[in-house]
Amino acid sequence: MAAAVPGRGGGIPAAAGIGLRFRHHREVLDMRPDVAWFEVHTENYMGGGAPIRTLEAIRRDYPVALHGVGLSLGSAHGLDATHLAGIREVVRRVEPGLVSEHLSWSATSGLYLADLLPLPMTDEALDVVCRHVEQTQSFLQRRILIENPSSYLLYTHSTIPEWEFLAEVAQRTGCGILCDVNNIHVSACNHGWDASAYLAGLPVASIGEIHVAGHSLQRLDGGRSIRIDDHGSAVAPPVWSLYAQALARFGPLPTLVEWDTNVPPIEVLRVEAAKAAAWLAQADHAVAA
Repeated sequence: MAAAVPGRGGGIPAAAGIGLRFRHHREVLDMRPDVAWFEVHTENYMGGGAPIRTLEAIRRDYPVALHGVGLSLGSAHGLDATHLAGIREVVRRVEPGLVSEHLSWSATSGLYLADLLPLPMTDEALDVVCRHVEQTQSFLQRRILIENPSSYLLYTHSTIPEWEFLAEVAQRTGCGILCDVNNIHVSACNHGWDASAYLAGLPVASIGEIHVAGHSLQRLDGGRSIRIDDHGSAVAPPVWSLYAQALARFGPLPTLVEWDTNVPPIEVLRVEAAKAAAWLAQADHAVAA
């Protein structure tokens, strides 16, 4: 397995990892495939029982990162204390190299929605997110990373570009940024943004991890189209190109291949991870030169 190195990646190596899903548990335990590291969705292991025990066993052989999908950092009504305590328990048992959450909201007044919804990019929302990031980091007693979202609509009253919003959260709270280049590509295509300018607006020192994933193109009436971040296919060539730009700007970093729908065998994911590893090797060579 790749060795973890100190730096922005915490205890996760600057190598290509894959998203570990339940269908892969037995194969990983029995075969110990050559994978640099794994990332899991935190909520899948908050119920205790066999899942968390399996993850603890895998953690003995591999670095593991936790990626949360339900904390809802943008909720105006505050964080769910029970959910936050559940995250802390998984952190305590797994001792992950990195912990990340999304720049989004998905809960309000006890109602939980099955999606990561976009925030209005306003000063008020910025204050809410910063307060919740600080609360989370204080409660967990560790730095977290915040992932840029994929989005399909923009609020008319937004006043802050998304990349500046992320940079300001990192500046105010000391958190890191999980740069999802697939999300940047999806949102840039949907909203007419310049994906390269988005990357250029993110603070280099704050980037602690990179995600790549597949997405789909949906045709709409009137000849329009929208890109959907469904994590259900191989990484698209434009996303690999944007990933190369990210590595040129940020340097080699832990990189995760995400695949969450129609999850394939682990060998398919290893092929995708090998592509990311090739880009990382080029970035290592450029740094050494």
